[in-house]
Amino acid sequence: MPGRSIAPSSILYQEGNSMARIGIFFGTTSGNTRKVAKMIKKKFDDETMAKPLNVNRVSADDIAGYDYLIFGTPTMGSGQLPGLSADCEEESWEEFMPTLEEVDFSGKTVALYGLGDQVGYPDEFVDALMEIHDVVTDRGGRVVGSWPTEGYTFNSSQAVVDGAFVGLVLDQDNQSDQTEARLEQWLKQIAPDFDLPV
Repeated sequence: MPGRSIAPSSILYQEGNSMARIGIFFGTTSGNTRKVAKMIKKKFDDETMAKPLNVNRVSADDIAGYDYLIFGTPTMGSGQLPGLSADCEEESWEEFMPTLEEVDFSGKTVALYGLGDQVGYPDEFVDALMEIHDVVTDRGGRVVGSWPTEGYTFNSSQAVVDGAFVGLVLDQDNQSDQTEARLEQWLKQIAPDFDLPV
């Protein structure tokens, strides 16, 4: 067509993050989960991955707008999601869960990462990860990116299915020196499912 010099794919992305392929959402208390979200985002351009957003500032429509999603959460105290009842200063995943349950995840691919303290809380290590996993799968979503339990010392975790964690597990309290390498390996692992350039 005469006068048309912009490729359709370019038009899609001229509004910035809103048209990225992958959405990344997190809940946080100390800021560590947000830090990991930013580490992930830093590896990809704005067309591939949107700016990470805190779940206390988003709606069901924000989640539903993506076919590819990454969710991150810490685990609080006795295996809880972060939120006001877990003595967090702000609302977080706990308060957002009813909204998440409104989303139809059919046809969506989701990867999860969780932060936990295997020394301080060995009996409920990254338990909160499973709560998000269950909502996504119950609502028709496909969760990818399971992670081996080797390299961690803990007594029990609800987030272990068939001998592996349901998502990437990071321990910033005791193994922060391994975070970067684990993140790199996990992103390579989920790359085929997310069509990531890694």
